[in-house]
Amino acid sequence: MTFRKATRNDLSQIVKMLADDELGKTRENYQTPLPTEYLNAFENINADQNQELIVVEDENFEIIGTLQLSYIQYLTYRGGIRAQIEAVRIRKDKRGLGIGKTMFEWAIQRAKERNAHVLQLTTDKKRPKAIKFYEDLGFKATHEGMKMHF
Repeated sequence: MTFRKATRNDLSQIVKMLADDELGKTRENYQTPLPTEYLNAFENINADQNQELIVVEDENFEIIGTLQLSYIQYLTYRGGIRAQIEAVRIRKDKRGLGIGKTMFEWAIQRAKERNAHVLQLTTDKKRPKAIKFYEDLGFKATHEGMKMHF
C-alpha cells in the first residue's frame, strides 16, 4: 500500500467513500460533478500546513482508503501538538482485510513524525464495531466528547 497526499483529482473518489457508509449517506452529497462545497473544502485543506488529506493506493494504484490528519497547536502540554484523525474510510470491497489497521499504524507514525504528543479521534456512539476496533489499537475513552451542531 502507498500513502500519499490527496490531489484534486482524487476528490470524487474520497467523497464517494465518505458517502458509502450508513451515517455518511445521510450527510454527504456524492454526485457528478461534485458540489462546489467539496472543492472549496479541499482547497482550504490543501492550503493548510496543519492538515493532511491522505489517500491509500493498492498495488494497482487504485484508491482504497482515505483519512485526514489535523495538527492542532496549543499552549497546554508546554506548547504541545495534538493530532486529530478523522474521516477514515476504506473502499467497501476492501473492508475486512486489515487495511484499517495498517492505515492507523501509518497515521500513528506520521503523528509522531510531526512531534504530536497525542493522537485523538472521535467516533459516533452508533458505531460499536469501530469503537472496539479503536480500543484494540490502543485508543482509550479518556474524555466525554460534546458537540453543538449549527
